[in-house]
Amino acid sequence: MSRLDSFIHRVQAQRDILNHVRDLGLPAAEGVILEVGLGNGRTFDHIRENFPGYRIIAFDRALGAHPASTPGDGDLILGEINETIGEVAGIGAVFAHADIGTAYPEVDAQTITWLPDGLADALAPGGIAASGLPLDHPALEPLPLPSGIRPGRYHLYRRR
Repeated sequence: MSRLDSFIHRVQAQRDILNHVRDLGLPAAEGVILEVGLGNGRTFDHIRENFPGYRIIAFDRALGAHPASTPGDGDLILGEINETIGEVAGIGAVFAHADIGTAYPEVDAQTITWLPDGLADALAPGGIAASGLPLDHPALEPLPLPSGIRPGRYHLYRRR
Protein backbone atom coordinates (compact mmCIF):
# COMPACT_ATOMS: atom_id res chain seq x y z
CA MET A 1 0.00 0.00 0.00
CA SER A 2 1.37 3.44 -0.85
CA ARG A 3 2.09 5.89 1.93
CA LEU A 4 -0.71 8.10 0.57
CA ASP A 5 -3.23 5.26 0.76
CA SER A 6 -1.98 4.41 4.25
CA PHE A 7 -2.47 8.04 5.34
CA ILE A 8 -5.99 8.09 3.90
CA HIS A 9 -6.88 4.86 5.73
CA ARG A 10 -5.42 6.26 8.96
CA VAL A 11 -7.39 9.52 8.90
CA GLN A 12 -10.58 7.73 7.87
CA ALA A 13 -10.12 5.35 10.80
CA GLN A 14 -9.41 8.31 13.06
CA ARG A 15 -12.62 10.08 12.04
CA ASP A 16 -14.63 6.86 12.32
CA ILE A 17 -13.33 6.08 15.80
CA LEU A 18 -13.97 9.63 17.03
CA ASN A 19 -17.52 9.46 15.69
CA HIS A 20 -17.93 6.01 17.29
CA VAL A 21 -16.86 7.38 20.68
CA ARG A 22 -19.31 10.27 20.24
CA ASP A 23 -22.08 7.77 19.50
CA LEU A 24 -21.11 5.54 22.45
CA GLY A 25 -21.43 8.49 24.77
CA LEU A 26 -18.92 9.60 27.35
CA PRO A 27 -19.22 8.74 31.06
CA ALA A 28 -20.17 12.34 31.92
CA ALA A 29 -22.04 15.10 30.09
CA GLU A 30 -19.17 17.49 30.74
CA GLY A 31 -15.54 17.33 31.71
CA VAL A 32 -12.10 17.19 30.16
CA ILE A 33 -11.01 15.63 26.89
CA LEU A 34 -7.32 15.21 26.09
CA GLU A 35 -5.91 15.58 22.58
CA VAL A 36 -2.41 14.13 22.73
CA GLY A 37 -0.65 15.32 19.60
CA LEU A 38 -2.30 18.53 18.38
CA GLY A 39 -0.40 18.68 15.10
CA ASN A 40 -2.16 20.95 12.64
CA GLY A 41 -5.36 20.87 14.71
CA ARG A 42 -7.71 19.00 12.36
CA THR A 43 -8.55 16.32 14.92
CA PHE A 44 -8.86 18.92 17.69
CA ASP A 45 -11.37 20.76 15.50
CA HIS A 46 -13.35 17.55 14.90
CA ILE A 47 -13.39 16.77 18.63
CA ARG A 48 -14.46 20.33 19.47
CA GLU A 49 -17.31 20.10 16.95
CA ASN A 50 -18.51 16.67 18.08
CA PHE A 51 -18.11 17.07 21.84
CA PRO A 52 -19.49 20.56 22.58
CA GLY A 53 -19.34 21.68 26.18
CA TYR A 54 -16.22 19.72 27.06
CA ARG A 55 -12.91 21.35 27.91
CA ILE A 56 -10.24 20.07 25.50
CA ILE A 57 -6.63 20.12 26.64
CA ALA A 58 -4.13 19.53 23.84
CA PHE A 59 -0.48 18.49 23.98
CA ASP A 60 2.30 18.90 21.46
CA ARG A 61 6.01 19.58 21.25
CA ALA A 62 5.46 22.95 19.58
CA LEU A 63 2.53 24.90 18.23
CA GLY A 64 1.95 24.08 14.57
CA ALA A 65 -1.84 24.22 14.40
CA HIS A 66 -3.88 26.47 12.16
CA PRO A 67 -5.07 29.51 14.19
CA ALA A 68 -8.71 28.39 13.81
CA SER A 69 -7.79 25.02 15.34
CA THR A 70 -5.70 26.18 18.27
CA PRO A 71 -6.88 25.63 21.86
CA GLY A 72 -7.59 28.64 24.03
CA ASP A 73 -5.42 29.99 26.80
CA GLY A 74 -4.59 27.38 29.41
CA ASP A 75 -5.66 24.47 27.21
CA LEU A 76 -2.44 23.89 25.28
CA ILE A 77 0.51 22.19 26.95
CA LEU A 78 3.72 22.46 24.95
CA GLY A 79 6.89 20.46 25.42
CA GLU A 80 7.99 16.86 25.18
CA ILE A 81 4.76 14.98 25.83
CA ASN A 82 6.47 12.25 27.84
CA GLU A 83 7.46 15.03 30.27
CA THR A 84 4.24 17.10 30.18
CA ILE A 85 1.57 14.36 30.26
CA GLY A 86 2.01 14.10 34.03
CA GLU A 87 0.51 17.58 34.38
CA VAL A 88 -2.95 16.05 33.91
CA ALA A 89 -2.53 13.00 36.16
CA GLY A 90 -5.68 12.69 38.25
CA ILE A 91 -7.67 15.18 36.16
CA GLY A 92 -10.43 12.62 35.52
CA ALA A 93 -10.60 13.00 31.76
CA VAL A 94 -13.66 11.45 30.15
CA PHE A 95 -11.89 10.87 26.83
CA ALA A 96 -8.32 10.89 25.59
CA HIS A 97 -7.27 10.73 21.96
CA ALA A 98 -3.62 10.06 21.15
CA ASP A 99 -2.31 10.07 17.63
CA ILE A 100 1.43 10.36 18.13
CA GLY A 101 2.69 7.28 16.33
CA THR A 102 5.51 7.92 13.90
CA ALA A 103 5.68 4.70 11.82
CA TYR A 104 9.28 4.36 13.03
CA PRO A 105 9.19 1.18 15.14
CA GLU A 106 12.04 2.23 17.44
CA VAL A 107 10.41 5.61 18.21
CA ASP A 108 6.95 4.10 18.71
CA ALA A 109 8.40 1.38 20.97
CA GLN A 110 9.76 4.15 23.20
CA THR A 111 6.44 6.02 23.20
CA ILE A 112 4.48 3.01 24.40
CA THR A 113 6.75 2.76 27.45
CA TRP A 114 5.17 5.94 28.90
CA LEU A 115 1.93 6.70 26.98
CA PRO A 116 -0.28 3.98 28.56
CA ASP A 117 0.66 5.11 32.10
CA GLY A 118 0.10 8.76 31.23
CA LEU A 119 -3.37 8.17 29.80
CA ALA A 120 -4.45 5.71 32.49
CA ASP A 121 -3.39 8.22 35.17
CA ALA A 122 -5.41 11.01 33.51
CA LEU A 123 -8.63 9.14 32.73
CA ALA A 124 -11.64 8.94 35.03
CA PRO A 125 -13.11 5.49 35.74
CA GLY A 126 -15.17 4.68 32.66
CA GLY A 127 -13.20 7.19 30.59
CA ILE A 128 -12.35 6.18 27.03
CA ALA A 129 -8.99 6.26 25.27
CA ALA A 130 -8.46 6.03 21.52
CA SER A 131 -4.92 5.67 20.27
CA GLY A 132 -3.00 4.94 17.12
CA LEU A 133 -0.57 2.99 19.31
CA PRO A 134 -1.50 0.10 21.60
CA LEU A 135 -2.01 0.98 25.26
CA ASP A 136 -1.12 -2.13 27.20
CA HIS A 137 -2.04 -1.24 30.79
CA PRO A 138 -3.89 -3.19 33.51
CA ALA A 139 -6.26 -0.27 34.13
CA LEU A 140 -7.29 -0.06 30.46
CA GLU A 141 -9.78 -2.58 29.12
CA PRO A 142 -9.76 -3.04 25.32
CA LEU A 143 -13.03 -2.24 23.58
CA PRO A 144 -14.19 -3.55 20.21
CA LEU A 145 -13.42 -1.37 17.24
CA PRO A 146 -16.23 -0.10 15.04
CA SER A 147 -16.74 -2.03 11.84
CA GLY A 148 -14.51 -0.98 9.01
CA ILE A 149 -11.44 -0.28 11.13
CA ARG A 150 -8.91 -3.04 10.74
CA PRO A 151 -7.30 -4.34 13.94
CA GLY A 152 -3.99 -2.64 14.65
CA ARG A 153 -4.91 0.56 12.77
CA TYR A 154 -6.42 2.10 15.90
CA HIS A 155 -6.99 0.98 19.49
CA LEU A 156 -9.89 1.70 21.83
CA TYR A 157 -10.01 1.27 25.62
CA ARG A 158 -12.12 2.04 28.69
CA ARG A 159 -10.57 2.93 32.06
CA ARG A 160 -11.53 0.24 34.58
